[in-house]
Amino acid sequence: MKLHRRDFLAGTTALGLVNLARPAWAAIAPQLKQKLDEIAADYLKTSPEALTYLGMDKGEYAWAKAKLSDASPAARAKAIADATRYLRIIQTVDPASLHGHDRLLREAVIYPLEIGAAGGQFAYGSVGTFGGGSPYVISQQDGSYQSLPTFLDTMHQIETSADAEAYLSRLGEWGRVLNQETDQVSHDAGLGVIAPDFILDTALTQLKELRAVPAAQARVVASLARRTREKNISGDWEARATKIVETRVYPALDRQIATVTALRAKANHDAGVWKLPKGADYYAWQLRNATSTDMTPEQVHQLGLDQGADLDAKMDAVLKSQGMSQGTVGERLAALTEDPKQLFPNTDAGKEEAVAFVNSKIEQLRALLPRVSNMHLKAPLIVKRVPKAIEAGAALGYMNPGSLDGSRPSIYYINLSDTANWPRFTIPSLSAHEGIPGHTWQFAYAAEHKEDVPLLFNLLGFNAYTEGWALYAEQLVDELGFYEHDPFGRLGMYQALRFRASRLVTDTGLHAKRWSREQAIDYLTSTTGRSRAACTSEVDRYCASPGQACGYKVGHTEIVRLRDKAKAELGAKFDVRDFDDAVIQAGQVPLTVLATAIDSYVAAKKAA
Repeated sequence: MKLHRRDFLAGTTALGLVNLARPAWAAIAPQLKQKLDEIAADYLKTSPEALTYLGMDKGEYAWAKAKLSDASPAARAKAIADATRYLRIIQTVDPASLHGHDRLLREAVIYPLEIGAAGGQFAYGSVGTFGGGSPYVISQQDGSYQSLPTFLDTMHQIETSADAEAYLSRLGEWGRVLNQETDQVSHDAGLGVIAPDFILDTALTQLKELRAVPAAQARVVASLARRTREKNISGDWEARATKIVETRVYPALDRQIATVTALRAKANHDAGVWKLPKGADYYAWQLRNATSTDMTPEQVHQLGLDQGADLDAKMDAVLKSQGMSQGTVGERLAALTEDPKQLFPNTDAGKEEAVAFVNSKIEQLRALLPRVSNMHLKAPLIVKRVPKAIEAGAALGYMNPGSLDGSRPSIYYINLSDTANWPRFTIPSLSAHEGIPGHTWQFAYAAEHKEDVPLLFNLLGFNAYTEGWALYAEQLVDELGFYEHDPFGRLGMYQALRFRASRLVTDTGLHAKRWSREQAIDYLTSTTGRSRAACTSEVDRYCASPGQACGYKVGHTEIVRLRDKAKAELGAKFDVRDFDDAVIQAGQVPLTVLATAIDSYVAAKKAA
């Protein structure tokens, strides 16, 4: 694949090697650190939610706890302008004055800012200062109606009456945000940007279900009432929250429902962003953001086809070893997916059983950590079901990182809207991906080494690096014996890899080859053996988040390539724990920067 390797990267390894005896972040050049901190501090002024996610909404940032971000057109324009302004700030640091990893850090910041600035060419959707965005401000997975209840319930910590007052303030601000989103959706519709009919159908169902709950019983009210009661914080919190929902939130929600309903009458069934203004350019922008490569849609598509065929052969061998030899690989996987022995009952009790099974796998995976890494990360984690109110449109599994101050552990969410989406044999690999040693362990490094990691690098997110690591983690635990006595678990791991390869084909099919939703669902179902309901949810996700699903397999492929290269060059000196630590200590970086960091690790190891 062709990666973004700018001219300055040539010879970086010779300029200074990563010190493997300490985190690669240590002893960062003062002039670079000052600029990184300047950008982070300025950005956080506009993102109170980020401060809460990081556990920093206290002290000098206490103001953030009562605020929500601005979602107005002016805020969107500012995000794009800030990307350009931050670029100028970081570019004042002369790369010739930097050595080793510091040069890579500079490049890692430049990359997403260039993508964020490039978002200005599109007059619709959301745009992030550090790259990416969504074409549709409201969808089955986008919009504050989706995110705010969970954010307030799980991220907004309540220990004092001041925290509860801040909660009420945020609850009131939610009405403003809903109205701003509604205005943006109306603006975008005037440009011809309307989500597909099936996306709006799901969004409307969820919006109406949210609105149908009496204000006094709303999740956002119940959360505040329960937690103030548990903390013995006196006050009429429930009544005050109910009034805010009745007078500020629900009127804004009614307006949003009316607007989306009107747009549904104008929507068509075209699934891909090719139909949008500058659609091809928009997809290329999103693909670059998601993969941190210059791969074209055609190259991504072909990579998925090639790797899919290889994984089919591996799954075929496992299936035959278990006496399943009739039909295509996809058909046999589909049969296994429907096998009652693999399914948890689709009841509350069955869903509790599924969560308990996840926890048992997490403990088995945690026992492997000494063979994964030389670091001793605690990586606290709790497992939860996706809340019922949003499970219809939410991803099938995801993780929310813990706070930097350790006050909130990582939360691994599994979507159990239908337990058939997660047969037993698929859960071990999911748990390695979202939990240990995947995302939970990956993000724990920054939290447990925060004195070494510049704050800005907790705000950046490189999809291919982040998801590539988690997919690599699924493969790594297999190599360490996790599935030694669990052939169906190994099959689940192969299926998960096949699923990500199929995503490459499906996402590019939708957005570059003009596939229909039905064509995409058929392909994903037939190649992965997953339930049609699960594949439908996934395809709809790709329609709302173009390119994002491509980062997983592209990132995984690059990490495995770098490991194979390191093995070949180091021979007997290679230790997978050192390699794993080098990848994690590289930090949140694009794939090009990761490649150069690993080159430095190899050179240092050779010289040791």
